[in-house]
Amino acid sequence: MLIRVGYDIIFEHPAPTPIITMLYLHPSRRLSLRRGDYLLVEPLVQVSDYTDVFGNRCDRLLAPAGPMRFWNDAVVEDSGQPDRQNYDAEQHEIYDLPDETLQFLLASRYCEVDRMVDLAWQLFGATPKNWARVQAICDFVHQHIHFDYLQARPTRTAYEAYQERVGVCRDFTHLAITFCRCLNIPARYCTGYLGDIGVPPTPGPMDFSAWFEAYLGGDWYTFDPRNNTPRIGRVLMARGRDAADVALLTAFGPSRLDRFTVWTDAVGEDALL
Repeated sequence: MLIRVGYDIIFEHPAPTPIITMLYLHPSRRLSLRRGDYLLVEPLVQVSDYTDVFGNRCDRLLAPAGPMRFWNDAVVEDSGQPDRQNYDAEQHEIYDLPDETLQFLLASRYCEVDRMVDLAWQLFGATPKNWARVQAICDFVHQHIHFDYLQARPTRTAYEAYQERVGVCRDFTHLAITFCRCLNIPARYCTGYLGDIGVPPTPGPMDFSAWFEAYLGGDWYTFDPRNNTPRIGRVLMARGRDAADVALLTAFGPSRLDRFTVWTDAVGEDALL
């Protein structure tokens, strides 16, 4: 199947402002691109490209004073299959984990492992050391947090989400990641597109989405505590330890959002014309 993804975003800056963006599809999606994935900026400024320590494609630029528009429109090919599942995947002992997974066991900006480790073991210590343990975490988080866009807060941590019992997809994800790490399961934060493909459409405007990947049975598997069901058409943009590592735009100065439009739709071959 083909999926059209993109955005039209405008920020206003009172003065020239350095910016880092993470607005491309993840490099792992490169081979599935059928059209586009070019970051267009208005007004035209010099943009330099680099890859960060997590393998994400990033840009840096100096936005002039006034409005700055970021636009992209791409088409990717997708299997049309729901998120891959493996109920037989076992949890690894720490000494058996690959070196590159170890950073995803540690506390990070939004994931206070040290603060929540006792609670995690009280809640999930008796669960099997396999796929079922991560699913039990997702089930708990899905039921514990009430989704509410109006109560989104960019500074909310996993512990605060647990206490307040409200949040958006990033809060669901941070809490589940933290519980996984407390139980010695590497877990990394993901952001990208997730449209209403194969499910009833939800009211309200489209937004970027957050989910996580847990390392089980020698591989990384997708889990989504907000929706808590395998979904079709997930399109990755960036991975990191938590939301701080994958901010889609970081402005080093005052910045006001004036327009935010995101699209993620299943389309036909005519979208390539």
